[in-house]
Amino acid sequence: YFGPYPNVYAAQETMHFIQKVYPLRRCNGYQGRPCLYYHMGQCLGACFRTVPEKEYTDQIERIKRFLNGNVGKAKASLTAKMERAAKNLQFERAAEIRDQLHYIEQTVEKQKIISHDNTTRDLFNFYMDKGWISIQVFFIRQARLMKRESRLFPVVNTAKEEFESFILQFYSRKNNVKPREVLVPAGLDNKVLADILEIPVRTPQRGEKRDLMALAAKNSQIKLEDKFRLMELDNRTTIGAMKELMAALNLPMGHVAEAFDHSHIQGADPVSAMVQFVDGQPAKNNYRKYKLDADKTHNGADEAANTREVIRRRYTRLLKERAPLPDLILMDGGEIEMNAAKDVLENELNLDIPVAGMVKNNKHKTAALLFGNADQLINLDPKSQGFYLLERIQDEVHRFAITFHRQLHAKNSLASRLEGIKGVGPKTRLKLLRKFKTINKIKEAPLEDIQELGISKKVAQALKLSLTAEPTPARRV
Repeated sequence: YFGPYPNVYAAQETMHFIQKVYPLRRCNGYQGRPCLYYHMGQCLGACFRTVPEKEYTDQIERIKRFLNGNVGKAKASLTAKMERAAKNLQFERAAEIRDQLHYIEQTVEKQKIISHDNTTRDLFNFYMDKGWISIQVFFIRQARLMKRESRLFPVVNTAKEEFESFILQFYSRKNNVKPREVLVPAGLDNKVLADILEIPVRTPQRGEKRDLMALAAKNSQIKLEDKFRLMELDNRTTIGAMKELMAALNLPMGHVAEAFDHSHIQGADPVSAMVQFVDGQPAKNNYRKYKLDADKTHNGADEAANTREVIRRRYTRLLKERAPLPDLILMDGGEIEMNAAKDVLENELNLDIPVAGMVKNNKHKTAALLFGNADQLINLDPKSQGFYLLERIQDEVHRFAITFHRQLHAKNSLASRLEGIKGVGPKTRLKLLRKFKTINKIKEAPLEDIQELGISKKVAQALKLSLTAEPTPARRV
């Protein structure tokens, strides 16, 4: 067993490296002729010859040694191949091998031993400035730092609240598997985090883990300072960007684009958000937030249903008010969201507004557009102004949606709303949190269901009475 890896992408990258450097069989077996992978040096040749068992076994052993961290022979072999390729003027091949060496240096050689056990750990730290928070996540696997991730977004509540909320939401993403232990800086409510995540949450006091915590804080600061520098350049790079975006979709020049994104935690407190860009610039006065009626009409995790609801509400209102319609609608996600939006516009509202899906790659970064009846993938030049605008729009609508969701979730969260109710202590709050997930579900639950958790009838009645007496949420838009 080798791993675990911090996410699917890291495992795939390692597999691709092994296929290039330690080829086994990439084809379906004997074909009577060499396969394409054999010509590329990524197959032992089982496609056209009998591979000796010893040759295959030796290759397996080399792979095992590499995965266990013994990379000296691999580096020496690759260095020799790179030098031969350069000597023979095969510069593209030499560059490819150079990248493979770089992969080893970045993922294996520089992995410092963090502890003396193989406990899987995720380490979180942050830096805040000018209303923005920058977060670093370090993934520690087999006592080594295997991967890093970073996130940046504006702060709505306190830095502590935003940071704790981020950690909890981080593990709701399907590719992020909970480790055996989470490491955080001082000043957080480690016990509450541990109770909700159901894994230990600790603050390192000394040694390599504390040094790593300081490094994560420093990296967070550097990332945020880089972000501020890019923000200063934003206004200088949008001229012609909207024109490029429309031209890539083979559409006439337009001025207004509206983008939508959804946010929820496993279907709880689902929201949508809409941002509007005019001639490549955000028109923040026209941004809109939507609390979705998922509890009444559909599952909050149903992206198609969420899309239909928000598109129906947005453009029914614009039609009613005879307000101008956008020249382009962008849906964060892909085919499901794009087709759901088109269905409502065309078949319910009789509107002809172009809709494109904003597609992300395995690194959760902007990659391309999905457009047209055949769901054609439109790739933009990553160095173009049009791509830069698309990236800004996707980042902005995601930020706006997730910020609104954090506000709503904090308002509705059991941990905050149940505090102060007589008879409802920390253990009872934890039981309620695990069973009901949301305030609305507690309100709707029969007293008997609440009492099944070991809560007395008197406390259950007081609980429902306190929650029912809460003020009605702000009106919908």
